[in-house]
Amino acid sequence: MPERLFVCTPSKLASFTDCPRRYRYAYVDRPAPPKGPPWAHNSLGASVHTTLRNWYALPADRRRPETLPTLLKGTWVREGYRDEAQERAVFRRALEWLESYVETLDPDVDPVGVERVVAVKTGVLAFNGRADRIDSRPGPDGPQLVIVDYKTGRTGLDTDDARGSQALALYAYAAERVFRQPCRRVELHHLPSATVAAHEHTVESLARQVTRAEETARDIMAAERAVADGTDPDEAFPVSPSTLCGWCDYRRTCPAGVEAPARDAWSAVERALLPPQEGPAAQD
Repeated sequence: MPERLFVCTPSKLASFTDCPRRYRYAYVDRPAPPKGPPWAHNSLGASVHTTLRNWYALPADRRRPETLPTLLKGTWVREGYRDEAQERAVFRRALEWLESYVETLDPDVDPVGVERVVAVKTGVLAFNGRADRIDSRPGPDGPQLVIVDYKTGRTGLDTDDARGSQALALYAYAAERVFRQPCRRVELHHLPSATVAAHEHTVESLARQVTRAEETARDIMAAERAVADGTDPDEAFPVSPSTLCGWCDYRRTCPAGVEAPARDAWSAVERALLPPQEGPAAQD
């Protein structure tokens, strides 16, 4: 019998790459260990993403900056903030980002997809993922698709981040097959700094990212088989301590995680309240 395909999303693959133990807690152990409290930066990111999705859902003649306060308020996620004062301050800053960002968009142009699920199968993977936006733009040989990913967190994103993102590469690989159009360009749109980091993939570079994803999938399936055959789960899914431990949902469950300094649920959004800093622009 052929080996089963590994069903995955970008976040599932990234979870194992970051820390196999975290992957186990999230996807293997049942019941899963309890998570920590919700993070304010996740609430902020979700609110901004949903606002942009709903902005594109409006008729073209209503896609104006003045609609954004209502859209953001209607999608605002309140969890994780220190107090109401911090939440209000972050709301105002997020609205500023959105108002600046939509000024760069043509309201009369509809993307090919907004929060569009794309899926593809390889010899190892059954991949699916939800791309923030898929544009169609003129290319040297006709229309080509572009993967756009919104970012509201870490500053200083550059072309290396766009080139190295496995998630963006897998979206591009899948979109090209779903829509039967070339899709090689990927972009990180960082709203706080109003910058874009971009990379033009080749057939070969996309294939390398797919191969990396398949290797990760094989490692995961091997670990799962080992546990099924009686290997200690802690041995099959070892912990990988790093600076990410303080931000892990399972920090209080993991023996290594509890040694990491605890992070307040709202600490990451403090950066959102700092004066905007100009980051690196896209390099083609």
